[in-house]
Amino acid sequence: MRSKNQSPINTKIIILGLFFLLLLSVIAWSSSSSFIAENDDLSDSSNLSIDEEKQKPSAAACPSLPSTPKCTKTPPSLANALVHYVTTNITPQQTLKEISVSSRVLEKKSPCNFLIFGLGHDSLMWDSLNHGGRTVFLEEDKGWIEQIREKLPTLESYHVTYETRVNQADELIESGMEDYCKVVGDPRISRCQLVLKGFPDDIYDTEWDLIMVDAPTGYHDEAPGRMNAIYTARLMARNRKNGETDVFVHDVDRVIEDKFSKFFL
Repeated sequence: MRSKNQSPINTKIIILGLFFLLLLSVIAWSSSSSFIAENDDLSDSSNLSIDEEKQKPSAAACPSLPSTPKCTKTPPSLANALVHYVTTNITPQQTLKEISVSSRVLEKKSPCNFLIFGLGHDSLMWDSLNHGGRTVFLEEDKGWIEQIREKLPTLESYHVTYETRVNQADELIESGMEDYCKVVGDPRISRCQLVLKGFPDDIYDTEWDLIMVDAPTGYHDEAPGRMNAIYTARLMARNRKNGETDVFVHDVDRVIEDKFSKFFL
């Protein structure tokens, strides 16, 4: 009887054990499937990231690209020059060929110190071509200086007094042969009749990189002539301590400009 009573109990225990084993198997299988699915998602995500990275050029594989240009304004001096020359019918006194000679040198040296004998319709052009440098104009006509200053107040100009005349050119070149005229020294204390005095000290003390002689008037006998301007440009050019000065003389097709340039420059 005892053995008969125990048999059903043992059977139940075995069935319950199998059930729990089956339940554990189901749980284990479900967990395994979830883990595999997560790994697949990660793998896909990883592959996607790798593919995306492949599409992006590496810094080593690609040369550096130029940065985006910044938005900058046109310098005021250049803007003023453009507006001035576009709205006027007056052209500079020098021809394109003549201007090109000076502008090629100015292109290499600018920004620099640029001294010009004469204040004219091309003055704003020279000032603009020397953007960032210092351009100074020396003018014989006070009235003309005032007119230009009203229209172009940014230009730096000074009045010059000439006491010579074109008909004195032969006499002046003879005086230029005197020993005290041949000496290169401070124009302010020179005894030479050809030297120009009365400028602000800053004009004499500055080392000019370019000097242009395009004044004073020199086309008739009673005009001042450019004898003094050429000689003074010589002193300023040779008086500097470092570097060199380029001197340009306009109207060298005229006798005096040609003769004095060859003699003193």
